[in-house]
Amino acid sequence: MILVVDIGNTNIGLGMYEGRELLHHFRISTSRQATSDEYGVMIYNLFQLSGVDADKIEGVMISSVVPPIVGVIEQMCRVYLKRTPLVVGPGIKTGLNLRYENPREIGADRIVNAVAAVELYGGPVVVVDFGTATTFDCIDAQGNYLGGAIVPGIGISTEALYQQASKLPRIELEKPKKVIGRNTVHAMQSGIIYGYAGQVDGIIKRIRQEMDAEPKIVATGGLAPLICAETEAVREVNPMLTLEGLRLIYERNVLSKS
Repeated sequence: MILVVDIGNTNIGLGMYEGRELLHHFRISTSRQATSDEYGVMIYNLFQLSGVDADKIEGVMISSVVPPIVGVIEQMCRVYLKRTPLVVGPGIKTGLNLRYENPREIGADRIVNAVAAVELYGGPVVVVDFGTATTFDCIDAQGNYLGGAIVPGIGISTEALYQQASKLPRIELEKPKKVIGRNTVHAMQSGIIYGYAGQVDGIIKRIRQEMDAEPKIVATGGLAPLICAETEAVREVNPMLTLEGLRLIYERNVLSKS
């Protein structure tokens, strides 16, 4: 078995793979204050509840957009799993050609998503990842990573309304019954859900105009099903895209050598 770990600004996604089969997946909150021991206890508890034998983990693959936490998770892996993890970054084989002005600026999650999208859907393809930020990543038919767009995430936008507008409440993100809200909560839900869906469609329309061929559109991230149900452009939602990408990168760097 291998463990893949996607460290995001809000959550950490974990997946347990046996070959190409995803056996278990978990999500825990990202805490910049947690120690390697605290993460070890959390992950060990998840393993026990799911019947995972940590001694059978052969390797660990990590991607992170939160640099301070990488060392903590690496230490946790060495102490609790007795494995030294691989981390997506310089020197790691991805199979992508990065046509970016400064490839070191690309978030590891964006690279991982692109690897999975090309493998699973082929190019050209656009990945829309609904995370703390919403990212649009474009890959052409030859597997060249072209770049993309970054916009504030839905959670950030919603929280900003609550914090900056004194009379607006904190709301639950769910689809309202009508676009024309008859109360403040429904009006906010309408603006956020349909406004964000329109934003996604608008950006993808412009991306299509700049790409040489018609790309497939794939979405991932926790809020992808909610938003993409209201879009015209997105027809494929894969919540496990990032975990799949980490598995593929692990195989390209470890299994290809054996």
